[in-house]
Amino acid sequence: MLTIYSVPVAVYCAKLRILLRHKAIPFQQLPPPGGYGSDAYRAIVPSGNLPAMIHDGFLLSDSEAIAEYLEEAFPDIPMLPQSLKLRAKAREFSRAHDTRLEPAVRAVYPQVAYATRDANAVQAGGALISKHLSSLALLLLANPLDTEKLWLSDCGFAVTFAWIKAFEAALDLPVDWPEIVTDYDARLRGFAVVAQELVDYQPAMDAYLEKAKPS
Repeated sequence: MLTIYSVPVAVYCAKLRILLRHKAIPFQQLPPPGGYGSDAYRAIVPSGNLPAMIHDGFLLSDSEAIAEYLEEAFPDIPMLPQSLKLRAKAREFSRAHDTRLEPAVRAVYPQVAYATRDANAVQAGGALISKHLSSLALLLLANPLDTEKLWLSDCGFAVTFAWIKAFEAALDLPVDWPEIVTDYDARLRGFAVVAQELVDYQPAMDAYLEKAKPS
């Protein structure tokens, strides 16, 4: 049994669960001992990152490193293309999520608390997210990957899109969605493992957004 350390609300843990279920890899989840960032957890996972994985005694952290390891360790359901250039394009998509769009969304989290919300910061956050969605639209227009398949590069976007929409509703976050990106979101939700993860993930998202409400 493969084990992952995770917490319910973490985007990258949800991203990993989508991959694991799509590849039909049995796994169990454990909370980080002592909580996220604790000394007890760092004694197991020195980086303190979530998620982390233990497979046959092998410890690995960072969702992208775990994803690529699992792709090689469990190749029966491939989630990277076969050709060198298409694998590179898939990785380009992954980096667009992990290094640009998701960090822009994460920067909005401090504005969730109603009592300390900065309306200007919300506006700026929406503008930055819109900029990255526009860049993603250009990547999607030139996308050479088979759109009938779920790739490693897709898994993070599904969860991050859900957060953007939640922030639009809870914070009046102003976001411009290119049509090709909304179509991409709908396509990802059409995969059963993505739809199920988003259902399972919703309670953690709702709990986090409770502080967005006026007291």
